[in-house]
Amino acid sequence: MGEARVALVTGASRGIGRAIALRLGRPESEGGAGRRVVLVSRSEGPLGEVRSLIEEAGGSASVCACDISDREGWAAAIERVASDEGRLDILVNNAGITADNLVLRMSDEEWDRVIATNLTSAFVAVRAAARSMMRGKFGRIVNISSTSGIIGNSGQANYAAAKAGLVGFSKTIARELGGKGITCNVVAPGFIETDMTSNLPAEVLETIRKAQAVRATGAGEDIAEAVAYLTSDGAGFITGQTLVVDGGMTMA
Repeated sequence: MGEARVALVTGASRGIGRAIALRLGRPESEGGAGRRVVLVSRSEGPLGEVRSLIEEAGGSASVCACDISDREGWAAAIERVASDEGRLDILVNNAGITADNLVLRMSDEEWDRVIATNLTSAFVAVRAAARSMMRGKFGRIVNISSTSGIIGNSGQANYAAAKAGLVGFSKTIARELGGKGITCNVVAPGFIETDMTSNLPAEVLETIRKAQAVRATGAGEDIAEAVAYLTSDGAGFITGQTLVVDGGMTMA
């Protein structure tokens, strides 16, 4: 085995990002992918537990506190990671926010803030990371979208637009960088139980389950498994694709 590949995961402190980071960072003997993971979040504090869990399992992790909506700061952070680590092989753009409102009531600030965090940050990250990937003649980029970007969702014009934008963006990156050994794919989660959804009433959860072919709610680990495969060495012939992980909710 050669030197472990380096993976950068945004929004790694909780929810889906946390599950992805743990899945990629833990050694293969512990059910992980054995990557050296760089954990990104707005503040360093919440990342400590995730780093500890990876290191206690025998893996390697570091933290990078950064506001990904700050274009210059975010690009500089990625360049520092590539320089400090000596390489950057895997990029998972997972971080995202919501600022829900009906379109007639949505402010410019609500629109701009969600687009900046959920879509523009991915553009900035890919542009910065691609240089290191091209030098290494290997790259795996996964952008985390949402079923909202596929079927829309009332009150989420900004969020759905950003998540749909990631799909077209990823197809373009796949075409531009495919000849350099770099793939770019999308994972689109459906309803996933996280801290943000833990307070939903039981009847709401039951309604969601009944809308799916698989009568269960998803977990962050379900998304992490999809990301682990798409970022693996064996997934080099898969690019420009959107893998929907939603229990069959949107297959119609």
